[in-house]
Amino acid sequence: MTDPVHEPHTPFDRRMLEALVCPVSQGRLDYDAERQELVSQRANLAYPIRDGIPVMLRDEARILD
Repeated sequence: MTDPVHEPHTPFDRRMLEALVCPVSQGRLDYDAERQELVSQRANLAYPIRDGIPVMLRDEARILD
């Protein structure tokens, strides 16, 4: 089984951060390059980035510790 954190990935275009907001809180997102996630501290969620595309669905988000 491969570790998704260390799999090769398509680069995320950081310019997207200017246009994207958290769908739950409507707040800003921070890019976590190591985990390939967009993090909403306000909503306590991390949205995965798959093949360079953010998956901005609540059901796909990881709850932050």
